[in-house]
Amino acid sequence: MNPDRLGLLHEVADAVAAAFAQVRDFGLSGQRDGQYTLDVVANDAALPLLRTAGLGVLSEESDFEPGSTGEVVVIDPIDGSTNASRGLPWFATAMCVVDGDGASAALVVNQASGDRFWATRGGGAFRNGTSIAPSNCTDVAESIVGLNGIPPSPLGYRQSRVYGAVALDLCMVACGVLDGYVDCDDRSPGGAHGVWDYLASMLICREAGAHVVDLHDRELVHLVHEARRTPVAAATPALLAQLLAARRTV
Repeated sequence: MNPDRLGLLHEVADAVAAAFAQVRDFGLSGQRDGQYTLDVVANDAALPLLRTAGLGVLSEESDFEPGSTGEVVVIDPIDGSTNASRGLPWFATAMCVVDGDGASAALVVNQASGDRFWATRGGGAFRNGTSIAPSNCTDVAESIVGLNGIPPSPLGYRQSRVYGAVALDLCMVACGVLDGYVDCDDRSPGGAHGVWDYLASMLICREAGAHVVDLHDRELVHLVHEARRTPVAAATPALLAQLLAARRTV
């Protein structure tokens, strides 16, 4: 992995933060289904820096762009844009560099609080410079779990939370704030989440020691704009097995 990539991701997140601070229109863009004007502004701030570095780009907000380095940055300029449009302080810029060996560097920045999570392949995971690790929860009955959507019946957890930004939700599993995460939204064919929603946080979770899989055992690392996945995460293998089993029954 190029050691400069993580620094570039921080630079991009700073550019998005500066652009977002100037946003006054919090309505829909009218360009893509569910896209807000703030999504377009954030994307326009991020892409020039990635292009200049010669990186390919797979963004939620625009078409795939090939680069010259053999690396691709998978980016959600604003994950949780509905939260951002409503003034809820839970939205993020999420980026992951993908090379020939898979996910290599990742950054997730809460653009409301400035909280930063990052990881590099084989280099561990960090929150604002401090190494992180998941909880040691092994029993679903004792777990506090983040959700996307609401399951038709309880999954056996002690408590649940629905925050609305999967990139940050998964980072909460990585640092032990949540014990697990389950995507319960089946409205979209194949799942609710594009690769830009979860890929950065997947690497952060895995480097921290947490576990992230697709509900249907599909590969999570891909570069297909139209493909969707159903991520499930847990602090421990035992908890992951219980969450998967419960989710597969609803």
